[in-house]
Amino acid sequence: MTDRGEIGRRAMLAVAGLLGAIGVMSAAAASHGGDARNLGAIAVIALAHGPALLALTLAGRGRMLGIAAVLLAVGTGVFIGDLGMREWLGRGLFPGAAPLGGVTMIGGWLAIVGAALVWRPAPRET
Repeated sequence: MTDRGEIGRRAMLAVAGLLGAIGVMSAAAASHGGDARNLGAIAVIALAHGPALLALTLAGRGRMLGIAAVLLAVGTGVFIGDLGMREWLGRGLFPGAAPLGGVTMIGGWLAIVGAALVWRPAPRET
């Protein structure tokens, strides 16, 4: 049986992979279009936060880093979702979605700072 922590790590690993793929696709699409400001922003945000989630998932342990990963994943999803809707449908996800996503991503990065401040190394085995 798989525990909840393992399911969460697998989900974050999948989100990291999806963000990487979205970032590459958006960068490719931006290079072929005229006004590709939204696509370029999606590429930058996805390709910055995908590897961060990957690192947190593979190396991170502890509640604060788990919170950071969730905040980064949700914030990135809302932010790039809003930009994508604006690009393809001409309207945003919901009013204030991009700023909310941005603030949530910032919260994720600050949670990493918090984790660093309260981090205690595991006791050494003798």
